[in-house]
Amino acid sequence: MNNTEYKQTEVGLIPKDWDELTFKDICWVNQGLQIPISKRLILPNKNSKVYITIQYLNDGKTIEYIDDYVASVCCNKEDILMTRTGNTGIVVSGVEGVFHNNFFKINFDRYKFDKDYLVYYLNQSKTKKIILAKAGISTIPDLNHKDFYSIPIPLPPTKAEQTAIATALSDADALISSLEKLIAKKRNIKQGAIQKLLQPKEGWEVKKLGEKSDIYRGGSPRPIESFLTIQSDGINWIKIGDVKKNAKYIESTDEKIISEGLSRSRFVNEGDFLLSNSMSFGRPYIMKISGCIHDGWLVIQNYQNNFDRDFLYYVLGSEAILQQYKAMASGSSVLNLNKEIVKNVVINCPKSVEEQAHIAKILSDMDEEIISLETKLEKYKKLKLGMMQNLLTGKIRLV
Repeated sequence: MNNTEYKQTEVGLIPKDWDELTFKDICWVNQGLQIPISKRLILPNKNSKVYITIQYLNDGKTIEYIDDYVASVCCNKEDILMTRTGNTGIVVSGVEGVFHNNFFKINFDRYKFDKDYLVYYLNQSKTKKIILAKAGISTIPDLNHKDFYSIPIPLPPTKAEQTAIATALSDADALISSLEKLIAKKRNIKQGAIQKLLQPKEGWEVKKLGEKSDIYRGGSPRPIESFLTIQSDGINWIKIGDVKKNAKYIESTDEKIISEGLSRSRFVNEGDFLLSNSMSFGRPYIMKISGCIHDGWLVIQNYQNNFDRDFLYYVLGSEAILQQYKAMASGSSVLNLNKEIVKNVVINCPKSVEEQAHIAKILSDMDEEIISLETKLEKYKKLKLGMMQNLLTGKIRLV
């Protein structure tokens, strides 16, 4: 049972024995240098330092170096930097070099304060909102020294408790990072399996998709506002926005249309394939519902006698098919699919639908494992957010 007594502060309830401070009480900051482009180097000399900019950190820009610098604008891997203008509030640690004028370097007494505790506190969403509010709502947010110093921070009474909190959060980060690496590894393995399993083999046959299925373009009743309905018996109106990120299936829609719109659109059934003719170029989706599609979609129907559904899904999503689409759509300023392009796509596959299903089962099992890991990853990320909220306000004590 937690017997801690609490007090109300600017950042909410914190334990009575915690200090209610601001960053002015615990640190001092200095800005970096804005080095003219003419003085920046691509290739370093013996005494050069890495020039740390937002572009370098976020965009993988080619590393730049400088020779002309002073010690006050240098940082090492144990220091804390925070962007003060532009993308205000981005916290950086673990870099070494000369930092740009867009950064504050946060200097503090390392005997009293745990660096990682400060980093976690600055990175929590509540603190970021405070930082952005203080930076202003102009076109380019700008946090000055005074505003930075006024940011509130609750602190445990001992550095040992700060360190215990930071260690618990660091352990959570390590678990999340480990799971992200495992997911990336599994995805690479699956990609290799797709290439190997879908590679044409002796006894396979070549089929043009349009010869073994029916392909149609959707249609849009206009003006669409006149055909939308909130009635439960309306027909599902399927839009790009109804597709979830990285989804295999389309399972629901936000809108429905009245029955009069059916004659001006294209009806699709559960099990049909949809392809976007522009957005998410060529990516296949399997219908888990029925409904009507607008003219931004193509539908593949009546394929079941020639293709296993999941096998066709993996084939249509493969790099080989995407390259065929691009080759046939080349010459246009914007890549667009149309019915003729999709009809002429060539598919290499086993003659037997049963053999196709066996291949698809291997890949589906891999997908299910990845989805399970991704679900676990989201759970861990939510748990870490909860840990930050509870540990950084003393609702849970570790010492």
